Amino acid sequence: MAVADAFTNRGALPSLIAAIDARSIQPAITIIFTVAASSAVHHITAMNYPASSDLAAWVTEAGLAGRSETTLLSGFCERAVSGGIPLAKASLIVDTLHPVHEGRVFRWQRDQESTFLEYGRTTEGEAAEAWRRSPFYHLWHSGEPFLRRRLAAGETADFPVIEDMRKIGITDYLAMNSRFAADGVIGEMDCILSSWMTESPEGFSEREVAALRHLVPFLALAVKCASLGRIAETLVETYLGRDAGRRVLSGRISRGVTEKIGAVLWFSDLRGYTKITDTAPPEQIIPLLNDYADAVISAIHEEGGEVLKLIGDGTLAIFQTADREHACRGALAAAASSRRRIAALNELRATQALPTTQMYLGLHVGEVFYGNVGSKDRLDFTVVGPAVNEASRIAAMCRSVDQDVLLSAAFAEAAGTARQQLISVGRYALRGVGKPQELFTLEPDPR
Repeated sequence: MAVADAFTNRGALPSLIAAIDARSIQPAITIIFTVAASSAVHHITAMNYPASSDLAAWVTEAGLAGRSETTLLSGFCERAVSGGIPLAKASLIVDTLHPVHEGRVFRWQRDQESTFLEYGRTTEGEAAEAWRRSPFYHLWHSGEPFLRRRLAAGETADFPVIEDMRKIGITDYLAMNSRFAADGVIGEMDCILSSWMTESPEGFSEREVAALRHLVPFLALAVKCASLGRIAETLVETYLGRDAGRRVLSGRISRGVTEKIGAVLWFSDLRGYTKITDTAPPEQIIPLLNDYADAVISAIHEEGGEVLKLIGDGTLAIFQTADREHACRGALAAAASSRRRIAALNELRATQALPTTQMYLGLHVGEVFYGNVGSKDRLDFTVVGPAVNEASRIAAMCRSVDQDVLLSAAFAEAAGTARQQLISVGRYALRGVGKPQELFTLEPDPR
């Protein structure tokens, strides 16, 4: 049978399915797949490579090409249906490494767009209960690779989700656990869980089930590849910053390689933080840092800034653009937004009898070196140069000048028309800086 004939109607027993148990065919290339089960090792019979590997080849090539998980799932399902497997619905669950989300679920339904959803922690509350009552949890907890419920044949829908599927016309339900070896585990990402459903009156045939069990590992491997790329992107952006993370992933990892850039520099910290740490219960400190960091960092990101480093209660960020005045406006907008967010946060924390504070902020403009700095074993992607030191010194002057926000003369000059919002507070000597500098603050809000 020609490769072009491999995806015909179900009644014709396409080679995608037939080759699974075509023991009499002499294969051009023999492939043996071993699937671990709880009680034994099952060997899937040899496939005729040129006639039945079309779908496996497609999903492998799509994985190598970096296709997204939704594209991989929809492409796999559509080609499986064309090959005679009567799929109606399918889903994939992949754990991830993310500070907020535990994982992602991808869903396919015939004649509809594939979708995905990021879900939070399943360790407590209703989410934990729903997870423990799912067939996926059963597979993950038991270590079994496969679960099937022949609903058309009257088998019990012993999981709530399977009962829900029975009510909407699903006649056969398969769940699979494509488990990774220990060396392939990343955090909680130790397997790919998937489900496969049909509305065919008689359910899946045994050969269709065998075909899915043979082909799904190819899809799981491609999805793992896509997910690892997404995890790498999330981790570098979370721990290095969005722009720095993208630069590292693009290959900017050589020690000492930096770029000279002009930028607006943001250095902020929290007023009275040392006193708070001395007087507040230790278990309140990390939540306090998280609350105020969320207020500051969210404001910076919304205005196009890049957070490069968190230093205890301090935040180092940059605003860079070809239009220096535009960058200054972004920094001023982020400062205003941070102050509003902190005011709202303080109201909330006060109602909970939690310690409150304010932000001290120094803004400066200057040229810096942006890139990899450190030892051969430990690098940091950050900004260095006199302008960075001056920004931190300006922020430190907020305590002496009794102002929440201080800006350098260089910032005031670059701010253009936004300088109308600034008022001088005098000239001050900055520690480690040769000449006294004129500093500015924001004009009080008339409201």
